[in-house]
Amino acid sequence: MSRYELTGKVALVTGGARGIGLATSRALIARGASVAIVDLDAAAAERAAARVHDTRTLGLAADVTDRSAMQRAVARTVERFGGLDVIVANAGIVSRVATVRGTPAESFERVLDVNLMGAARTVDAALGEILRREGHVVLVSSIYAFMNGVGTAPYAMSKAAVEQLGRALRVELRQHGASASVAYFGFIDTEMVHRALDSDPLAHSMLASLPRPLHKRLPPAAAGEAIVRGIERRQPRIIRPRRWALISALRGILGPLTDAQMEREQSMQDNLRALEARTGNDPPTTAVTAVVPDSSDAKPHNVR
Repeated sequence: MSRYELTGKVALVTGGARGIGLATSRALIARGASVAIVDLDAAAAERAAARVHDTRTLGLAADVTDRSAMQRAVARTVERFGGLDVIVANAGIVSRVATVRGTPAESFERVLDVNLMGAARTVDAALGEILRREGHVVLVSSIYAFMNGVGTAPYAMSKAAVEQLGRALRVELRQHGASASVAYFGFIDTEMVHRALDSDPLAHSMLASLPRPLHKRLPPAAAGEAIVRGIERRQPRIIRPRRWALISALRGILGPLTDAQMEREQSMQDNLRALEARTGNDPPTTAVTAVVPDSSDAKPHNVR
């Protein structure tokens, strides 16, 4: 498909108040687009919008688990800017590293509801406008769509399903002149990573099983820029850091090999035993850019 010019277009970004969402909003504004920044926290969304641009942004509060709220966010965006051309379904959460057995049912289901069904609700609310204006959809997945999700199964499940949603949309939208991308990010230097990984010794230890080159982190700005370039080129896949692209391409070969290695690896099994040992010990709620609830009283935080 031909290059997609963003000047004069209107975009809506969920989880837009910080991290990848905020960086994407900045990059869209730099290309001449207007942006609705959607976040669960109304004050954070409004502050982010004010920081990004004084006239071409709109800060909106909406919970992606609420279909009506997303429909209202789309309606307000269209009312303010006259239409909607691009959506970036970025809102996401992740629970504390745990085994499937050790993950509270409420947290397990919450991750799926926000990450997967939240993306689906975002698409559903905006799709009429996207088709009418031959626009573009970006679904933010993760390298965990094709990596073994041990220790974070609900997150990996949700991101694998988001990938499938994006791939299906890519084919379905072509007849309408619209398009879709799936964005796969590795470790981006966000509060999410600091809270979910760096502050948890067991999570950090489990990541040690990955080859060191794959530990590379990128700043949120790099992820946001990659998303916007992907929109301009109507790319089917956006992968950063780029070194993960080869692993994605070879997933059918590398997946079974790494699965078998993890089964045999003593350090991995030791870490899993340690995770099992802390089952039932609810930690303080950590809710930020994609790191949240491990207890039934946790509140939703649709940010990334």
